[in-house]
Amino acid sequence: MSVEPTPIEQPHVLREYAFVADGERGALIGPRGDIAWLCAPQWDSAPVFDTLIGGASVYSVTPEERFVWGGYYDSGSLIWNSRWVTSSTVIECREALAIPADAHRVVVLRRIRALDGEARVLVELNPAHEYGSAPLRDVRCAAGVWEARCGRLRLRWSGGAAAVFHENSRCPGWRLPVRVPPGQYHDLVLELSDTGWTGPPPDSGTCWQATDLTWKREIPALRANAAPRDATHAYAVLRGMTSAGGGMVAAATTGLPERAEEGANYDYRYVWIRDQCLAGQAAAAAGALPLLDSAVRFAAERLLADGPALMPAYTVRGEPVPPGRAVDLPGYPGGRAVVGNRVREQFQLDIFGEALLVFAAAARHDHLPGEYQRAVALAVDAIAAHRDRPDAGIWEIDDECWTHSRLICAAGLRAVADFPATGADAAACLHLAEALVSQAARTSVHPAGRWQRSPQHPEVDAALLLPIIRGALPRGDPRDRATVVAIARELSSDFYVYRYREGHSPLGSNEGAFLLCGFAMVIAASDLDHPVVAARYFERNRAACGTPGLFAEEFDVTQRQLRGNLPQAFVHGLLLEASNHPALQREWAELERGDRGQGQDRP
Repeated sequence: MSVEPTPIEQPHVLREYAFVADGERGALIGPRGDIAWLCAPQWDSAPVFDTLIGGASVYSVTPEERFVWGGYYDSGSLIWNSRWVTSSTVIECREALAIPADAHRVVVLRRIRALDGEARVLVELNPAHEYGSAPLRDVRCAAGVWEARCGRLRLRWSGGAAAVFHENSRCPGWRLPVRVPPGQYHDLVLELSDTGWTGPPPDSGTCWQATDLTWKREIPALRANAAPRDATHAYAVLRGMTSAGGGMVAAATTGLPERAEEGANYDYRYVWIRDQCLAGQAAAAAGALPLLDSAVRFAAERLLADGPALMPAYTVRGEPVPPGRAVDLPGYPGGRAVVGNRVREQFQLDIFGEALLVFAAAARHDHLPGEYQRAVALAVDAIAAHRDRPDAGIWEIDDECWTHSRLICAAGLRAVADFPATGADAAACLHLAEALVSQAARTSVHPAGRWQRSPQHPEVDAALLLPIIRGALPRGDPRDRATVVAIARELSSDFYVYRYREGHSPLGSNEGAFLLCGFAMVIAASDLDHPVVAARYFERNRAACGTPGLFAEEFDVTQRQLRGNLPQAFVHGLLLEASNHPALQREWAELERGDRGQGQDRP
């Protein structure tokens, strides 16, 4: 017999979740102070809290009175402050995963603060590992600190000495009423580890101080762009999703549906080479080089290890992604709970072009180590060997000779040819780039003079914006201009951009607007000297987020809802890059001075 979920177990719409992370894993926090998703010890491990996808394990801090919810991030960090206004008080709960991080041990920090009147909250801690199949065991309390085992993890919880442990429930755990006097705070520290510990529990004040200082040290001030606050937040999200080994997960979650009841739900808790290279190029454009260095290191090491057999995605440890399988949980409404990904079985030619582009970006900033010249050569050789091989492409669908794949490789070849530090044979790279462009021109130019998806597909594809903005052809090439115009006309609605049309269906009937493409259109319109159009695309797409400023992969324009896994790294990366485009910066400066009218300079 099915068990009805309690209110604290009910999922929220995605726009209401906040995100905290430490580079090795991340957590989603709902408006009831419910940590609804946290995998431990690492990104692709089983969850400890899983109400997001229908489980019963959760860690919540919820006001006892009726409340309205809000919240905000400490500037330049992933330290989230849940905020509740009740009829008698204002309460905040400061939330973070402690950093510097340990890949084998996560420390969840929660500080309950009474800002106006006494704070009265109920804390519930009900962890379970392995998708609910491994609940707590060996529970004991010593010197006011709770300890237990949870699957293969050890657990230690400080600040909850007065909690009552309950066993006879859907998910065993603790309940703790907390009263905080006006102006005071109460700290909770939860540790989860697959190796255990030898020392005493960490001091909460020391953890908070180290976490504050680390975020301040690692997040640069990005003031010289069109949206400093959003750009800084985007960089913080990308940093929070990047492990010490350099790998950046594509998203923190699995199984969140892109389209309800359509089977379009995937596990994105892995490192996609393409996504990481996009983020690295965005960091380079912003002059924020640590994330560029991480992208270069991860892509280069994988190329040196696998060469032309480079896979599209890996775990953060550089291992193959496990095959996809279902797990025994209901899933997020409209989706199903899955782990693993079929991407391991695919060949995607464009990842070699993206790798070359990020290597060239590093060389431009004198940040490409000499030992990675061999990785550049391997990527060039792979393109030469596989240029005629059909591939799954950026959208990971049927194998074809996708135009985007060929042109983005041409862009990467041109880019490394410009910098001797890459070690590339410039003449050979330029010759191969010309051959790829010529091949695409023979097979994939539409009669209207624009690029089409593939020789078999005459439709336009928003993925073609990427080789246009990366310089596969000289800026202003008439085929590129015609492609941007066609995307604006055929794949855009109210300045949101969709990937491609499926048959003759109206835009939005099969999937949401694709935010990566929306921000790519910002850059393309800026490059083609249409700054007002670029600004309109920028404003529309950067508004397609939730209260905490997080972006999913898609945006349901009609319902104004996020769709897909959250947060999606490459969307934050392209927002960061678009906000740093010189043309957009100039447009914002002119608007602030009142120098520009309200023209509609459509491309």
